[in-house]
Amino acid sequence: MDSKKLTKDQNSEKQNDGVGEIRVTDRRRFQLDEKGNASSNMTPESPSLKPSYVEELETRTKAAEKSALEVQSRFEKLRDRLRQETDETRQRLNRAADERAQREKADFIAGLLPVLDNLQRATEAADSGNSLDLIVEGVRRTAASFESALAFAGVEPIESVGQPFDPELHEAVATVESEPELEGKVVAEYARGFKMGQLLLRPARVKVGSALKKKPAAN
Repeated sequence: MDSKKLTKDQNSEKQNDGVGEIRVTDRRRFQLDEKGNASSNMTPESPSLKPSYVEELETRTKAAEKSALEVQSRFEKLRDRLRQETDETRQRLNRAADERAQREKADFIAGLLPVLDNLQRATEAADSGNSLDLIVEGVRRTAASFESALAFAGVEPIESVGQPFDPELHEAVATVESEPELEGKVVAEYARGFKMGQLLLRPARVKVGSALKKKPAAN
């Protein structure tokens, strides 16, 4: 009786032990090293102690920094290209200005060549013993050719005689007593003045009229 009861109790304990047992399956992969020791290829990850919004801010900050670096790189490339284009444009404009100045100088010199031709003809006429009229005519043609060359270069003579005296255009060399209507006006010209546009090349040397002084009445 006691032995049967003991056997029954033992079987019951075995069943209870089987019911309460928890089975765990290890699914980690192991690799054998050269010595035959097993090593796991899975490293445990340390849990993140940062809040989720902090991680999101860090991610956005990194993305913004990357975008800023890309923008800066594009800006530097654009700046270098603009600097190169500016330098090339400046050099091209300088070359064009130099070429234009050379052409204007060459045109002016070409306009003076007829003046030299007329001077040579005048001297040849004087050496050949020609009449004075021919020599004067040669000099007159020389002066006309020279004025044409100056006009072609944009040089204009300054009108002086009969004009009011202008200190910006005239240089008073002398004064002379004149009628009241000629007071302060140019009555004679010693040397012509010239200008090029608004640029004064040389003021005209002139004589300016001054009103007659009244003599004191005799007692």
